[in-house]
Amino acid sequence: MKKVVLSGMRPTGRLHLGNYFGALENWVALQDEYECNFFVADWHAFTTGYSDTKGLAETSREMVVDWISSGLDPVRCTMFVQSAVKEHAELCLLLSMITPLSWLTRCPTYKDVLAQMKDREIATHGFLGYPCLQAADILMYNADFVPVGEDQLPHLELSREIARRFNHIYGDTFKEPQALLTEAKVLAGTDGRKMSKSYDNTIMLSDSPDEVKKKVMTMITDPARIRKDDPGHPEVCSVFSLHKILGSVQELEGDCRSGKIGCVQCKRNLADKLCERVAPIYNKRCELAKKPEIVMDVLAEGTRRATEKAQKMMGVVREAMHIIELDM
Repeated sequence: MKKVVLSGMRPTGRLHLGNYFGALENWVALQDEYECNFFVADWHAFTTGYSDTKGLAETSREMVVDWISSGLDPVRCTMFVQSAVKEHAELCLLLSMITPLSWLTRCPTYKDVLAQMKDREIATHGFLGYPCLQAADILMYNADFVPVGEDQLPHLELSREIARRFNHIYGDTFKEPQALLTEAKVLAGTDGRKMSKSYDNTIMLSDSPDEVKKKVMTMITDPARIRKDDPGHPEVCSVFSLHKILGSVQELEGDCRSGKIGCVQCKRNLADKLCERVAPIYNKRCELAKKPEIVMDVLAEGTRRATEKAQKMMGVVREAMHIIELDM
């Protein structure tokens, strides 16, 4: 039996290179080694974005288009919609009954996000209790591993603590999920800041080759470099940081520091590399755009499989908690 992996993404629509190199590329690589379950975390989107959900269905679909285009295979993994598996809500409710309030208020991002989003009213029951929903997502499928970066370890540890407490009260029911540490790949956007839609500095997986090249040519490079033959400082250059993610840069670094290559040529080289790397994704995306029913069929089948697993697990949970079962 393969070990089980579980991960999800909030539906933010079309994905950019930061999403791909930061998480999606790793998901694709895990499919053959593990039993992978990847879900659209649309209920999690309500924790901070409940006031405007008009585009939620479309952003969910667009995100999954990028998943499939990037190489997630519905034969080798299960892709599903969180909100369509109602058992997640039931398990979240039951876990919330045993989770101490102090565990939720000490969650690392709780106070940080409250401070960052002062323009929104997010001091809600749902936002405070989202770790219970997160734990339900993971424990529902008895996940052995959750792929995370080091910054997410405290969140996973809270899910482990909730599982441990449930097992202590009701008997051995859940596995304690382990972290599958992934290398943190934070991409710089076109303006030098972290690539993010909120900064409008992204290169999207859905961008055409011409759009990719245009965006790359606007990228900020070494601000201290005036002429093309001036010595460069690649450690402060956004273009160089993308080159590093795409492959070996030892020769490029030497050429930059010696002034052998100018910033314009360096950008052109990067644009060519990026276009070559994402061409299969872009082409697959164009094909799926002509057949949108394929994505919905993938999600329907994946959600059916996920529901079967969830129903089986909830039977075990209800029995452990001595909840009456009725034949109806």
